[in-house]
Amino acid sequence: MIDILMPRLSDTMTEGAIAVWHKKPGDQVEPGDVLVEIETDKALMEQEAYDAGTLSEILVQEGENVAIGTPIARLDDGTGGGAVPVSAAAVAAAVDPAVDPAPRPTREQRLLATPVVRRLAKERGIDLNGIAGSGPGGRIVRADLDARSGTAPSAELPVAEPPVPGETVPGETAPVEREAVPAADVTRVPFDATRRAIATRLTQSATTVPAFHATASADVTDLLALRAAANETTAVSGAKVSVNDLVVKAVALALREHPTLNASYSPDAGGQTLHHARVHIGIAVAAPSGLVVPVVRDADEATIAAIARRTRTLAARAADRTLTASELSGGTFTVSNLGMFGVEHFTAIINPPQGAILAVGASSEALTVADGEITTRQRLAYTLTCDHRIIDGADAGRFLATLTALLENPLRLLVG
Repeated sequence: MIDILMPRLSDTMTEGAIAVWHKKPGDQVEPGDVLVEIETDKALMEQEAYDAGTLSEILVQEGENVAIGTPIARLDDGTGGGAVPVSAAAVAAAVDPAVDPAPRPTREQRLLATPVVRRLAKERGIDLNGIAGSGPGGRIVRADLDARSGTAPSAELPVAEPPVPGETVPGETAPVEREAVPAADVTRVPFDATRRAIATRLTQSATTVPAFHATASADVTDLLALRAAANETTAVSGAKVSVNDLVVKAVALALREHPTLNASYSPDAGGQTLHHARVHIGIAVAAPSGLVVPVVRDADEATIAAIARRTRTLAARAADRTLTASELSGGTFTVSNLGMFGVEHFTAIINPPQGAILAVGASSEALTVADGEITTRQRLAYTLTCDHRIIDGADAGRFLATLTALLENPLRLLVG
């Protein structure tokens, strides 16, 4: 008997939720068969079987969330052995009647509901005792909660009585008037695995990493002209080049020249700086499930056209939630671009354990004096956020100077 465990499908994954079982108990399984779809902190991934046999038992039902390494099913490979789980009913049947039996479980204790459903019910203020489960064996599933929420929205958010007008609230020096938020005006959206991971990692980064920021800008008039010319030559193939593709290439070349920025922090041995020999750029993508950061590997050695094709493929796979673990791991530096939304300047939070992230805004017209005449040029602002434990301000400044020079002399991107 083989225990099938919740796998580790990404470098940040600590737990996963069963989305869909593709096999049921009694089904024959061959190596390579898709057993289950697992929702991780970054994507929805398929898990294949590594051994042949018969799926004897499913231990974690659809919708349940468990830690990596937890047995989720058992496969009978014909070798026998292995621990067989004993049900509560079997244990109860073996109790000696002469011994004082344990108290009979209450209705609430006998409820068949996954931990996820129990947590959601508590958050929504829903009493599970009043719900008839539609899942296997009467199990209460998430859809049952959603159906109940639709018929009883008032149970979603308990509303406290507002203070009497003129009442002084503790901690305030003057009377205030408060108005309760009607429950019907609030929609609760529980965190899924992706959003929980984003919240955990970014909170960790914002509260534990001593970060500093440095902003620079470049005259990208020639860069935009190069992009327009490149897209004219690729109009037939459709391999359009974006400003972000050019920025990624420039960042990769700058990292090759300044390897101290192509680094990660390790807490081992009291703290270490890990300098990476290869340049793998993470691209922050706003997927429907939340923020994901697929990786363009060896971006310093790739052509701009290759970067453009790769980023579009990764963005499409992010939207479909079909990114693989290898496409989401191994990044050494991240680029986050909000320029397409008209954002001119922002700061980004470091994606640990990486040492730095670049926030890129939109280009805008700026008045410039050239040869004694006032003219308009396109300028692009970008802000570097660094982990001060492993990167110093002077290193950041030198990196930004090189990046600015590359963006202002874009032909260097074609030969780098």
